[in-house]
Amino acid sequence: MSIGTAVVGYGKAYNMGHRHCEEVTTTKGLRLTAICDINSEARQQAAQDYDVKIYDSVSKLVKDDGIDLVVLVTPHNTHAPLALEALRAGKHVIVEKPMCITYKQATDMIEAAQASGVMLSVFHNRRWDGDYMAIKECVEKGIIGDIFHIEAFWGGWSKPRKWWRDDKKISGGAFYDWGAHILDWMLGFLGDAKMERITGFYHPNVVWKNVTNEDQVRAIVEFDTGCVADIQVSSVAFVGKPRWRILGTKGGIEDYWGAGSFTVYTEHKGYPAQMTVPYWERAWQKYYDNISAHLSRGTELVVKPQEARRTIAIMDTAEKSSKAGKPLKAPCP
Repeated sequence: MSIGTAVVGYGKAYNMGHRHCEEVTTTKGLRLTAICDINSEARQQAAQDYDVKIYDSVSKLVKDDGIDLVVLVTPHNTHAPLALEALRAGKHVIVEKPMCITYKQATDMIEAAQASGVMLSVFHNRRWDGDYMAIKECVEKGIIGDIFHIEAFWGGWSKPRKWWRDDKKISGGAFYDWGAHILDWMLGFLGDAKMERITGFYHPNVVWKNVTNEDQVRAIVEFDTGCVADIQVSSVAFVGKPRWRILGTKGGIEDYWGAGSFTVYTEHKGYPAQMTVPYWERAWQKYYDNISAHLSRGTELVVKPQEARRTIAIMDTAEKSSKAGKPLKAPCP
């Protein structure tokens, strides 16, 4: 039995809706049943590309009994209301990252899924990026020992692109694009470590005066293990830094964006040792493979909504901390 799947949002956002449709159609056990978009041109294009039902609203779409799974590929500020509508209608839901804007929204979504007895997941497909998988294996093998410090950086000197990438009301802020991936990766490296305190530092309009997304954001997260993570996202950084600088009790890892490999620093029998480790092959399709297996056979869900909520908790709390001028307790571990 195939799982009837609808993709909501086909048009404007960098062709992501079309990409999701392609992944659904190539996943065993999933069947693309419908596409929805509020834009007429996007609906026309979808009708040319796929022989499926076309809807102009989620309210109409969720009444279709042939749809079991709804995939939301819409602006960030619409994720929570659209997900809640679909979840309360008894549909399984996948939300593009980030899950939503606020921790409360994330909690409301999780509770709605539980109340309806349906699946909720977030499209953190970059857990299957080759660089992340290679570094995670190195960490899990204990090569650098126990992690006590992580620095992560994304950015450079460039004005944010138009639409949701420069409009905070739509995007949630500068953290909510690549920051969502970086935070998810960071939490993955640390496994069962629980968040305790979050401190935020926000720099809006330092340079770019006619955008509402911040020019630079930073979150420092303290964990119960004693590890401290420092994550920065910037569009005003003339001087960059490594994507990852990870320190452990037996060594460290340094990684730069697009390098093709990362460097491990450790020691062997008292002598300094250095290794260059190549990235793995990317395997994004495994996200949808897992969704299909979970819904059809009960396989454990890889990207759980409680995990995705942790990234939202960091971004949401970091901004509140910046405004308060002090560290704040993490709203969830």
